[in-house]
Amino acid sequence: MSEFVIHSYDELAHPPGPEVNFNESVYVNGFDAKTGTGGWLRLGNRVNEGHAELSVCLYLPGGRIACSFRRPSISANDRFDAGGLVYTVLEPFRSIEIRYEGELYIVDDPEALRDPQSLFARGADATGHVRLKVVAESPIHGGAPAHDGVQTMHGRDFSLGHFNQHGRISGEIQVGAEAFPIDGRGWRDHSWGPRYWQVIYYYRLFLANFENGDGFMLLKLTDRSGHARRVSVLLVDRQYEEITDLDAITDWTGAQDPQRVRLGVRTANRKALITAEILTLAPLRNRRCVDGETLVSRIAEGHTRFDWDGKSGFGMTEYIERIEDGKLAGYPL
Repeated sequence: MSEFVIHSYDELAHPPGPEVNFNESVYVNGFDAKTGTGGWLRLGNRVNEGHAELSVCLYLPGGRIACSFRRPSISANDRFDAGGLVYTVLEPFRSIEIRYEGELYIVDDPEALRDPQSLFARGADATGHVRLKVVAESPIHGGAPAHDGVQTMHGRDFSLGHFNQHGRISGEIQVGAEAFPIDGRGWRDHSWGPRYWQVIYYYRLFLANFENGDGFMLLKLTDRSGHARRVSVLLVDRQYEEITDLDAITDWTGAQDPQRVRLGVRTANRKALITAEILTLAPLRNRRCVDGETLVSRIAEGHTRFDWDGKSGFGMTEYIERIEDGKLAGYPL
């Protein structure tokens, strides 16, 4: 019997729990197979707090980033539609569409994202139009825990239910007068339950797609005691293989940002050596006041080129960690 259960209605919004920090999120990333242009979009409904978390981060030619980060008001958790970002299920577990129409800030130097208040105070630079369709090229991975003894992906205090899927992606990104057709592959997830970003002590997440349809989702999640869990899959011939081991060695910049990564992966069927080069990094932060204390997390979102067994593909590297006494919890690991 599977440790997780998933139903077609889990593609839709769930009744919110009583937790103040109940969150239901949908996320999509995708990149053009030839140019690497693309990005990620996320909408997290925090209906018990009266707002959604809207994130749009587009990686453009020349190392530029076009982005928007806002908290539009919501009063119900019955859809994924806020602030100009709309997520629609076309066919459960087979195809979805995500659209965004709204303001974008153009960042020529991603270092400006370290001081977002100054960046956003100047006003938006362009109007953006994003339309991406994702068609499944893998099974669904994850779901809701079948019983109380099941370990969830991130832990029960960070998204009780969670599923994800690789897919073919098509559409277009428009930033002002510039238009970028997208024909490639991407990854999506959907999660629901209580969530504070600061619950994560530190983790490293790697998401990739290759032109032949292979890919992976590799996650190493470490708690305050130093205990690490590895929750990961390789996608080979449109089937997921659960990993049995994962090692990640990071090369860092002088600013303590990830720059290159070497990954060693093992499943029951194969061993893989994977290298990652972060092409453009969005150095983001999240702050949350809990019991009168301000907790801060670094969320580094890297547009990445991966190489695996002679194949090259695009995807994302995400490093999340608490910042305590000015220090990154996971650095230099």
